[in-house]
Amino acid sequence: MTAVTLEDIARMSGLEQLELWRDGAFPVPTIGDLFGFAMTELTDGQVSFEMTPDDRLLNPLGTIHGGVTATLLDSAMACAVHSTLAPGSSYTTAQLNVHYLRAMSPGYGPVRVTGTVVHRGRKQSTAEARLVGPDGKLIAHGTSACLIL
Repeated sequence: MTAVTLEDIARMSGLEQLELWRDGAFPVPTIGDLFGFAMTELTDGQVSFEMTPDDRLLNPLGTIHGGVTATLLDSAMACAVHSTLAPGSSYTTAQLNVHYLRAMSPGYGPVRVTGTVVHRGRKQSTAEARLVGPDGKLIAHGTSACLIL
């Protein structure tokens, strides 16, 4: 297989770019390595990630830091928007809203976040995400607005 270049990536749709990442044909964004999450599902307008919280991510109270939850939600929503991009387009998160319902702790088990595009416009896209625990209970949910560049 020939190496994929940044020029190749620029000519691909957002969904094609994410498929390369998922399939290991292009370097994974390091945020996934840092937090230990991986893509588990990908379709046009929807992306899921899974991770198992561990003691590297603790806040001073001994639970998983809320920024980890926000990062998971933001990543899923942003990648859902990314999956809808035309070749040569990009985006940036303009607004992020997070609603925390339950704490995560090390040993909690794998959690799953799913981001879904709610509206895809020419200049703005909105998305929502849900983070659930291994028992299916909702841990947090969020919404996002992304500017299409």
